[in-house]
Amino acid sequence: MMTKTYSELMTLPTRKERYIYLQLRGVVSDITFGYSRYLNQILYKSSKWKHIRDQVIVRDNGCDMAIPDFKIYNKIIVHHINPLCVTDLTANRHTVYDLENLICVSMETHNAIHYGDENQLSKPYIERTPNDTCPWA
Repeated sequence: MMTKTYSELMTLPTRKERYIYLQLRGVVSDITFGYSRYLNQILYKSSKWKHIRDQVIVRDNGCDMAIPDFKIYNKIIVHHINPLCVTDLTANRHTVYDLENLICVSMETHNAIHYGDENQLSKPYIERTPNDTCPWA
């Protein structure tokens, strides 16, 4: 399996190219950790993870796939570019906390990366202006 990196992802100029690079094409309800799911919860509650997560959010300016015009206004997910396995967590491998393996994504983008298609990606935020919904103003 090819190892993907944040640095390589940043060379892709468009949102679609970044999405295709990250896409995993999984199936909803596929078992990823099965009975070992508790390991994820231990990881995501650890102080080390919280510190790394904060670094990723600051680095990516809280933007979806680190694209400046796509600020995330709800929950920010710090996504592992190369999926983890149980052994990565139990062996405390470097890839779990490697900044080259982490990217900010929105929930919609995260779901599209794992299970969907680009139609699931969130739309860009359009700032409201006075009378923008009033056709005669």
